[in-house]
Amino acid sequence: MTIRESAKLRRDANSLCGTPTGPAAARRSSPAGATRATRGSFARRPRDTDAMNVTGEDRLQLTDWRRRVGELYADVRGCAVPADAHARWRAVREELYRNHAASPVPPDRRAGFRAIHFPYDPAFRYELPLIRIEATGPGDATSGDATSDPRGRAEAAAPLALRLPISAGQPLAFERVGWVEVPFEAGLRRLTLFWLPEYAGGLFMPFRDATNGSATYGGGRYLLDTGKGADLGGDPNRGTVVVDFNFAYQPSCAFGPRWSCPLAPLENHLDLEVRAGERIA
Repeated sequence: MTIRESAKLRRDANSLCGTPTGPAAARRSSPAGATRATRGSFARRPRDTDAMNVTGEDRLQLTDWRRRVGELYADVRGCAVPADAHARWRAVREELYRNHAASPVPPDRRAGFRAIHFPYDPAFRYELPLIRIEATGPGDATSGDATSDPRGRAEAAAPLALRLPISAGQPLAFERVGWVEVPFEAGLRRLTLFWLPEYAGGLFMPFRDATNGSATYGGGRYLLDTGKGADLGGDPNRGTVVVDFNFAYQPSCAFGPRWSCPLAPLENHLDLEVRAGERIA
């Protein structure tokens, strides 16, 4: 994407879904900061935020990053036209990646950073019922690992707890909440939805597909990470979640080894290409 195209995308996105008003308007319409002076101060900070060894100042910047991401996804959920919501999502995320101090993009690459995506495809957007996993005994609630694949087992036999593989460091503990069955053109494929059982918690859905290592990051992409604001919505009364692969994005570790990210376990490896969402080539 050229600089001119990127600027046009941001202008178009700001006109979509309405222009936010009120106290949060400045942050939402100018994700890198409310004023030009603020954006300049971000640009003068060359130090990257290290996910595994951060200072107090870094944590404030990381908190602000998550706040802005949460606001962006609130805008996405509130937009009646998914394609318009996607255009805004693209533009605001690119602005954050280039200008925010907590950006995972290395400082020396931020000014020239341009996000690239597959073309928006409404066929990759679904609202799907969550098929819940129930534990059958104490062992089911405390055992399991990321290499086991519950897709061939009965619902009640799938263990709830497991440790997901991670790009660097020790595996992280998660719990299986359930799964969704995605009606791809090639047929149904199952993706597990996980819960991070730490303090406030959060839903998490990573996946891998046949584009990894070429068009997309080799370790896979994320669809949902509600603990960090990436929440596409759903209906809790009907037990559904929105799964829109147009909003699939690269984890922070795709941008450099300083970041440590949980990755998709075997049960979330798709045997097909998902040509939607963010890409790296």
